[in-house]
Amino acid sequence: MRIDDIDTPRVVIGADESIFNTLNNHGLEWDGEVDYQSQHLSEYQNIIDNLVKTKKVYPCFCSRKTLLAAPSPVYSGTCLHNPKQNLPYSLRVKSKQISTSFNDELQGYQDTDYVKQHGDFIIKRKDNITAYQLAVVIDDQRKNITHVVRGYDLLDSTPKQIFLQKTLGYRTPLYCHFPVIIDQYGEKLSKQKCAQAVSSESPQNTLFLLLELLRQKPPKILKTASIKEIINWGIEHWQTEPLKKIRAINKQIN
Repeated sequence: MRIDDIDTPRVVIGADESIFNTLNNHGLEWDGEVDYQSQHLSEYQNIIDNLVKTKKVYPCFCSRKTLLAAPSPVYSGTCLHNPKQNLPYSLRVKSKQISTSFNDELQGYQDTDYVKQHGDFIIKRKDNITAYQLAVVIDDQRKNITHVVRGYDLLDSTPKQIFLQKTLGYRTPLYCHFPVIIDQYGEKLSKQKCAQAVSSESPQNTLFLLLELLRQKPPKILKTASIKEIINWGIEHWQTEPLKKIRAINKQIN
């Protein structure tokens, strides 16, 4: 269990306990002690210092306004070619031709022109916070993560993370990006869109609904089963084929 709490301005007090309670109520367990990103700040900084020392990153002084006004979301390298001084800055990794292609278990083969599509992205922000892309790469390496299973909305982050893995000499896990659940407007269910939190009043119903949404075709009799029986059925009968190449699933079931 890892809690991504490095983005301190967005951390909500008590959110971790709410996550633990929701997982427990739905019969989902984890191994070992909970690992908080905030416990590893010095490790992140040591790796950043080494990237600076080996000149694999450079300071960027561009303001948010300047970046938003740019014709392309891919950074043009302004500060690499014309560095400034005595201003707050972020750190960007120098892009180069490294293969970041990979085969996703559900979404298939993914190949990108890394330099053109991603370019020099930020690994440390102006507010001195280690960027998500670098933190999760370091975390996965430390914990010997072999498989990463997450939502389709994070598929675009994977080439950046593979780039960092290769830059740092880390191994690359296997990836599987699941379709996200969307509402009637095509928006992903998330706290940013004010979606309701998962209810713990009827965990059996929630687990059964998720199996239906994920096209696993659970038998109707499973609706009256225990939490453990539903989870065990899902494990024993899991099929990936119905989810191949699917990016999103509407929460409304016909």
